[in-house]
Formats: sequence, structure tokens, C-alpha cells
Amino acid sequence: MVAILDATKVGPSWMLAARDPHAHETIYLKEISIETTSAYQEAYRTLKEQGFSFSAIVCDGRFVAVPWLFPNIPIQMCHFHQAQIVIRYLTLNPKLKAGIELLDLARVLPKTDGASFKDAFNLWCRVWHAFLQEKTIDENTGRSQWTHRRLRQARDSIHQHLPFLFTFEKYPDLNIPNTANSLDGSFKKAKVALAVHSGLTHERQLKLVQSILFSRGEHHI
Repeated sequence: MVAILDATKVGPSWMLAARDPHAHETIYLKEISIETTSAYQEAYRTLKEQGFSFSAIVCDGRFVAVPWLFPNIPIQMCHFHQAQIVIRYLTLNPKLKAGIELLDLARVLPKTDGASFKDAFNLWCRVWHAFLQEKTIDENTGRSQWTHRRLRQARDSIHQHLPFLFTFEKYPDLNIPNTANSLDGSFKKAKVALAVHSGLTHERQLKLVQSILFSRGEHHI
């Protein structure tokens, strides 16, 4: 099966979930104190012990580039999460022309193919290479630092995840989704329910999230 793996914050802890996007069914859910590789390893190991086998895994950028985490399994980086990473660095309203162009590029991810995106991204990197090499001297320390640090971070994020952004194209028979929307839809529904029942204890919050994520018949696009 294809599995979507992701975690969401619930009060002081997190809930790590695995979902089958084709069956629209959550197959794993566990409270964790913090999102770590070991938590994902445990989820993967537990599901394998229960008899699940995986043809591909869709996840966000936190662990997508950790090759030993899901050995020999195709990994798809969620396009929505990649765009959100770029927005986190550049904001929704970047002032620099280079930032505006990179944000536009991130936004077309779900609508383009791998070859076109890679060509456009590589062209952007060449055009803005000298600009991104600029440094500024800190008046207090006398040390030099990257002038456009956050723009470089946004670029580096795309560069790091580029090998995983179009995995779905390499395995068309697996019908791998290019986003984690199936699971994100369930997370959003749970967040709305928690907001409505804001006075619940943490234990009851967890039970509410569990009941929503394990409910059947959810169809998220």
C-alpha cells in the first residue's frame, strides 16, 4: 500500500498518524512527545509487524531526505508542505524579485511536471547565483554573513527535496499522491472539533482526535 505519514500537534503532545489515501483509512495513530526519526521508525516497524507492506510513502520535509528511515521504499515529498516551507522563509509577500520568483515557482509545484520544474528551478539558481552569494558585515561582531539568508534557506530546501518531489512520476502504476492532503484533511477536521470543544482535558482531546481519524467514510481530495 501507499502510506501517508505525518504528525500534528494536540495540546502539549503530538499525534503521529499513517493513512492509506486510496482506502481513505487511518491505519496507525500514536501520541508522541516530539516528532523524531525514532517515532517514525517505531510506526514503520509496528505496521510491518502487523502485516502491512509499503509500495511508497508520502511525507513532509522533516524526514523525507533520511535514506535509512524507509529503506528501499520510494518516498514522495508533499508538494503542499514544500510550498509551506518556502512561504515560511519568504512570507506570502516577499519584497525581493528573486523571492517573488521562487515563491511563484513553489506554488506551481502541483501543476507542473518534474522536468519543467527542475529546468525552471535550475534556471532560477543560475540567474540569481551572484545575488545569493552577497555577504554583509555585521557592525557589532565584524563578521560577514549571508545578506539574503532566508532566500538561500528557501532555495536549499527545494534543492534538498528535489530528488523526492516527483517520485510519483517514476512509479505511475502505484498511483502515489503528490500531497499529504488525505491525512491533512483529517487533521484539519480534528483541529476544528478541538476548537469547538476547547475545554476538554488533554486525555479527552486525544480521544476526540482518535475518533475522528479512525472514522470511516472520510473522503479528502
